Amino acid sequence: MMLAPAPYLSGSIVQISDGVAGVDDTIRAMRALVDQCKTDLTIRQAATSVAFLQPEKDEFAEAEAVFNYVRDHIRYMRDVNGIETLMTPPQTLASRLGDCDDQSCLLACMLESIGYPTRFVVAGYNGNGFEHVYLQAWVGNRWVSMDPTEPHPMGWEPPGATVIAAEAV
Repeated sequence: MMLAPAPYLSGSIVQISDGVAGVDDTIRAMRALVDQCKTDLTIRQAATSVAFLQPEKDEFAEAEAVFNYVRDHIRYMRDVNGIETLMTPPQTLASRLGDCDDQSCLLACMLESIGYPTRFVVAGYNGNGFEHVYLQAWVGNRWVSMDPTEPHPMGWEPPGATVIAAEAV
């Protein structure tokens, strides 16, 4: 069996609190990755390549093209068992895999690299606390939900989710 070529991955271990404080820590770490990586040339090149064929100044079409790219070309892969991990957006783009936080960070970076503000939405189900994160982007004078881990169109939101927090912008 041949293994798919993968980029060299590296990282560091940091302590994240339990409970709500841990959710806050994770969202802060995600925002820091977006702020750090949205000017990365590989991220901007990917975003501009995807958005380029859309009608000029059609915000919805550009954002949708970037969303569809991440949804359709980045494979969902769970974290290490029992350990919350965050990949940098360039690592997620290069490896073409990641969980909900990795895919949301990549999507946020790509959208912000071409001018669309974003925020993370933390959701839970059945009172179980934090279980999922997805993105909202400011498109056409409104926040539009984008969950790249599900086979649904831009604007779809997970049913039955309780929004625990939407990142302040």
